Amino acid sequence: MPFTSYASRPYAPQPSAGRREWIALAVLLLPCLLVSMDVSVLYFAVPFLTAQLEPSSVQQLWILDVYGFVLAGLLITMGALGDRVGRRRLLLSGALLFGLASGLAAYSGSAETLIAARALLGVGGATLMPSTLALIRNLFHDAKQRGKAVAIWSAAMMGGIAVGPVLSGALLEHFWWGSVFLINAPAMVLLLVCGPLLLPEFRNPAAGRFDLPGSLLSLLAMLPLVYGIKEIARDGVSALPLVALSAGLLAAAAFVHRQRTARHPMLDLELFRHRGFSVSVLMNLLAMFAVVGCAVFFTQYLQTVRGMSPLEAALWNLLPTLAVGGMTVVATSLAQRMDRAYVIALGFAIAAGGFIWLSWLEPGSALWYVLVASSVYASGLVMVMSLGNELAIGVAPPERAGSASALLESGTELGGALGMAILGSIGSAVYRGHMDDALPAGLPHGAADAARETLAGAAAVAGELPGRAGEALLSVARTAFTDGLQTAVLAAAGVMALAAALAIALLRGLRTTEGGGPDGAQAGEAGEAAEAASARRPGRVS
Repeated sequence: MPFTSYASRPYAPQPSAGRREWIALAVLLLPCLLVSMDVSVLYFAVPFLTAQLEPSSVQQLWILDVYGFVLAGLLITMGALGDRVGRRRLLLSGALLFGLASGLAAYSGSAETLIAARALLGVGGATLMPSTLALIRNLFHDAKQRGKAVAIWSAAMMGGIAVGPVLSGALLEHFWWGSVFLINAPAMVLLLVCGPLLLPEFRNPAAGRFDLPGSLLSLLAMLPLVYGIKEIARDGVSALPLVALSAGLLAAAAFVHRQRTARHPMLDLELFRHRGFSVSVLMNLLAMFAVVGCAVFFTQYLQTVRGMSPLEAALWNLLPTLAVGGMTVVATSLAQRMDRAYVIALGFAIAAGGFIWLSWLEPGSALWYVLVASSVYASGLVMVMSLGNELAIGVAPPERAGSASALLESGTELGGALGMAILGSIGSAVYRGHMDDALPAGLPHGAADAARETLAGAAAVAGELPGRAGEALLSVARTAFTDGLQTAVLAAAGVMALAAALAIALLRGLRTTEGGGPDGAQAGEAGEAAEAASARRPGRVS
């Protein structure tokens, strides 16, 4: 059913969610937390699994990256599949796969087995993420309640990324490296038990046949794009990442053409004609660009500049996330009282202010200074992402919620990869430039190259130098890194200021009728009322 068909439908009052729906939301937060945690939970375990499995350098990179590659590549496919086979069915299938793959990863006896297990985890994660957000769209028909539910979901997703390293560090102090994966299993069992009892089934009866060629094209687009961006962020510009980016862009163009001409396309491209959806995807991409791009610097600053242990750094890194959790509710409340364009712009402006604050950071700055500045920018970005998620899901027709969720999350994946590549490259360029001018004389050629490349390399070289020579090198490297951080966060502040202006220009006047969807279209709410009532009838699966 085309997206535009909803615009002419009369508005009907929407049923309010009760206790059952809110308990169901709590169940849906389990996969959301775990999938986002698995992006970061492995970082501290690498030295332990390396000692046991002895992976090559290439295998180690694949152990770290294959999960994110597969997750990003399959999001669109799984979102469209959930619209066809049923979102609850796909969610529970993904939970089973995620739990089994977690067990396989925990007891892997070789690097190859662990890589395969991480790939399976990516497949499971790709089924879970769009299904959770799409089911929220179907559980909460009232716009105000849905806004609160999506805000809670957004906070859980952000929290999972921050909790991952803390949980990993705590487990590794008491158990073997496989425990960072095994923690997923009990949560997946709980989801498999509670899901059928609390979550209704939803599918699009008019979706048609599954578009297999479109699915392959989406995979061929996302995988090389994410791979190319991450490789450029890690090793700089070279031939292979550029070829991957070119191939990904060509596949993306072919995918769009396929969706425009196929009889039963995976995606309704009409979604992008609605400014509420298309601009929300852009806003989330820009927000994640800043979150991921700057998180890399923040973690290194705490560990290598301030000398914290990984677990200690992860615990301090968690504080800003916990401090701003309530901003999702604040953003939702403000958006109900004023034009959401100005609330989103306010979030970007707050984030820009936090980044400008961080641009004055020095190696010896007080810890409270770092934490407060990080809390400021995180507060703004949490506001943006919670409202962006709510708006994008609210304007999507209910039978297309899975595809809409997948598109939204694909945008955040690309935003994070771009943030690592662009902001990381800016910081690295400044670091290397300063190190070229300030390296102590007399360093061996190999040691000078290592110190010039990264702060971690400089710290390793400094540890091998006697007395004051090592201290001098480390001091120079920490100053150079902080200078790179200052430049990168100023670039992020500039992007946030531009994003604030875009939010006002592109979203201003986007009205939300009482209980309905944005722009007077009611986002399919009238049709959804009948769908929701029908879905509650015994024996009926919509």
